This record gives sequence, structure tokens and C-alpha cells, in this order.
Amino acid sequence: MRVAPLGYPSEEVRRELARLRHPLRIAVDRFKNPFNVGAIIRTAHSFLAQEILLLGEAPYYKRASMGMEKYEHIVHVASPARFVQLASEKDWRIIAFERDHARVGLWQAELPARDAVLVFGNEDTGVDPSILDAAEQVVAIPMFGVNHSYPVSVAAGIAMAEWTRRYYPRGRGILGWQ
Repeated sequence: MRVAPLGYPSEEVRRELARLRHPLRIAVDRFKNPFNVGAIIRTAHSFLAQEILLLGEAPYYKRASMGMEKYEHIVHVASPARFVQLASEKDWRIIAFERDHARVGLWQAELPARDAVLVFGNEDTGVDPSILDAAEQVVAIPMFGVNHSYPVSVAAGIAMAEWTRRYYPRGRGILGWQ
């Protein structure tokens, strides 16, 4: 279903969405493919994440975010080291998604209800080691094929869906399902 233009200024829509946002942040570390980041922005909007943190200087592909970037709180963070420092200052709980260094599977992971930052890494090299060291948990998403990993935008969507399922299991009534 496509949502018709709302007819309100973007800032007014952003203010209204701010009241509904979930206490969840998404961080994308050293992304390689700007299309994937745009897709993550679009997905994070669907889950009403508090913020989207983009680590590094690479641009993202706005067309992939389907205009949702104008409603989101996108924060550019210069480096993984600065992100770790910021997370420490703000008492954010870092949950890194990284198959090769995982210590727990998604179904067993303790995803914090508040102040969680779900971190997703570069498509080739994964999450920066400094972030892995600072992470409360390093989580793998179950896979059953011979493929080595999910596309980062798919992994982010799976993780956001699982976080939301745990804390909003009956939805929020927006679409009539309770």
C-alpha cells in the first residue's frame, strides 16, 4: 500500500512522529554500498527508530530511502572510535550484529528495551573491532543456506523486526491489528 502525500510540512510530520518513536537506535559502520544504507534508513523509518547513526564519511543513496530520510533523525559520526565514545557518554547499550565474531544468536540475545543501538557493519569487513570490543553483545542472525551472510539491509530489517516483536508484540493499533 502506498501512502498518499500527507499535505503537511516535513518538520510538522517529524514532530508528530517523534511522539511515537521507539527507544531504539540503528548504527551503520563503515558502509560500502550507499544503496544498502538508503534501504536501512527506509526500514528504520518503518520501525520508527529514534535515530540512525552513519559512521564514516561515505554518502548514502537517497533514492533507496524512498524519501524517508526527510522524516528521520540521521546523525553522522566521524569514526567508530567517536561512536564508541558517544555511546559511553550517553549510556547507550551497543548490540553489534556480526556473524564471524558472534557470541550469541539472535533468538537468545538479550536486546535491551531502552537505549539500545543495533550496529551493522561494512558488507566486506563487518563491524569495526573497537565497536565489537565495546559491544554488550555480538549477535548472529540464524542462517541455513551456504551463503556467508545476509545483505546488511536485510540483516538490519530482521534485527529491527525482532526487537519490535519483543517489545511491541501486539503492534500499536496503527493498522488496526492489536
